[in-house]
Amino acid sequence: MFTTRIIDIKEKDSFNKFIAFHRKGHFLQLWEWGEVKKGMGWEPLPLVLEHDGEIRASLLILKRKLPLPILKRCIFYSPRGPVIDTDSEELAQALFAGASRVAKEHGAIFLKIDPDVEVDNERFKNILHECSFRQNETGLDFEGVQPNFVFRLDITPSEISLLQNMHSKWRYNIRLAGRKGVKIRTAEDKNDLQVFYRILEETAIRDKFLIRGYEYFEWIWDYMVEGGYSQVFLAEYQGQVISAALAMILGKKAWYLYGASSNEHRNVMPNYLIQWEMIRWARQQGCTLYDFRGVSGDLDESNPLYGLYRFKKGFNGEFTEFVGEWDRVYSSIFYWLWNRVLPLYFKLTRS
Repeated sequence: MFTTRIIDIKEKDSFNKFIAFHRKGHFLQLWEWGEVKKGMGWEPLPLVLEHDGEIRASLLILKRKLPLPILKRCIFYSPRGPVIDTDSEELAQALFAGASRVAKEHGAIFLKIDPDVEVDNERFKNILHECSFRQNETGLDFEGVQPNFVFRLDITPSEISLLQNMHSKWRYNIRLAGRKGVKIRTAEDKNDLQVFYRILEETAIRDKFLIRGYEYFEWIWDYMVEGGYSQVFLAEYQGQVISAALAMILGKKAWYLYGASSNEHRNVMPNYLIQWEMIRWARQQGCTLYDFRGVSGDLDESNPLYGLYRFKKGFNGEFTEFVGEWDRVYSSIFYWLWNRVLPLYFKLTRS
């Protein structure tokens, strides 16, 4: 018989171990990621499905109260959840039934998921339909909560083979950075984290995008870096940090999460070398997969995001599309309000 329950901190290690060794495990489902999100106003609710005391599936639910207290309602979101055998409808039905009970207790309007499952998995999409989920259209760029298109690189081949399989210009740039004297090191403390953030701010101004506040990266340091699930990399040239990146690691997978580069010395190609050193680091940690994370699904060269696609593609990763966002609606009226009325209300009150 299957049972579901919300676990507490005493069971954190067994929860994380299950996720780390599961083929659908993801760092966004870890206990520690829930703590990172707690600093941003979310309440983590780690749900497990058990059989005879053994975890068979899990779902890190993040709860967010609606900004209108009078409604006394909330939303549920599980980034890259669930961690489950994607062929088993039995497990899915039991897990999501448990999530529905939790939703009723907390007054959730809906549960949003964006599983780490590729788009051609028709079996899992049918299971989600059977579990009363509906699919959302999120567009080709970054309209979704998590990127729907990524590049993933199989890093089981030798370093020589990985280099040979790259675009020739990428190999050249990696070697050029080395010849010019660019050195890659990992961050030692929060002083290095501040350096990373300053370069990220510089990048955001140059490329015209928004970034999270420094405290968010402090939470990542406190829970993910200190927990052994993340690392910050810095590229130095002539005694100056000119590029930086943040990577995540769990089990046999690693993810490139954030990258930043100074406006100075871009001609020594630090971004290429830092990526290569992160790939080497992931291999040394026993990983078999390196995920470059998000790119646009619009491959038109006129798209402003095409440069990001081209940079990641050059490392010879596989272009991957996920099944996208799916919602399990618990209150149709409030769900309609959430999608139609509240966005208009927020627009009017902020104008």
